[in-house]
Amino acid sequence: MTKVKVAGFSVSLDGFAAGIDQSLDRPLGLRGEELFQWFFPTRAFRQMLGKDDGETGVDDRFGQRAMQGFGAFILGRNMFGPIRGEWPDDQWKGWWGDNPPYHAPTFILTHYPRPSIEMLGGTTFHFVTGGIEEALQRAREAAGAKDVKIGGGAETVRQYVQAGHVDEIHLAFVPTALGQGEPLFSGIDLHALGYRTIEHVPTERATHIVLAK
Repeated sequence: MTKVKVAGFSVSLDGFAAGIDQSLDRPLGLRGEELFQWFFPTRAFRQMLGKDDGETGVDDRFGQRAMQGFGAFILGRNMFGPIRGEWPDDQWKGWWGDNPPYHAPTFILTHYPRPSIEMLGGTTFHFVTGGIEEALQRAREAAGAKDVKIGGGAETVRQYVQAGHVDEIHLAFVPTALGQGEPLFSGIDLHALGYRTIEHVPTERATHIVLAK
């Protein structure tokens, strides 16, 4: 049965999933790259860059899990790009170049319609203006027997968790405090929503926690 998951989501000790002042030059926001120091050295990340090196081990295994087994992805508009309001043209096709790492249908939440974009490697971006329920329905249909990943950002994750749609959440807590940024679970009672810890694995760079209900 298809599950809806949040996987490989990095969080600071003080609960932020991205830094402030996200921009074209700084897609993760101020100091946001500190949240992914567990991921950048892994083979999983290096493979996304077309490289054949990188560290193996626990962080890599969680990194691999964060991208494998998914038949569709859902992203908030901020995850797709820094552009706000109406689409000025069709030039912007995401942060990732011609071959994004998703390799599956990927549904972008937006208030502004835009034709779908077929990319290399099997990724097709579809722009959904009907909200989170429409995006999830379309993602489930596209995923078939595989799972659906809510890829972020923080606001998109919050909406799907609060609506009760997310079956499993993998968080990588990193040993740094951002002080300010995008809070991941502000206003959400995970316990009341039925989540419990099913995995808890510390490494030198992060503590991996998997919640499920």
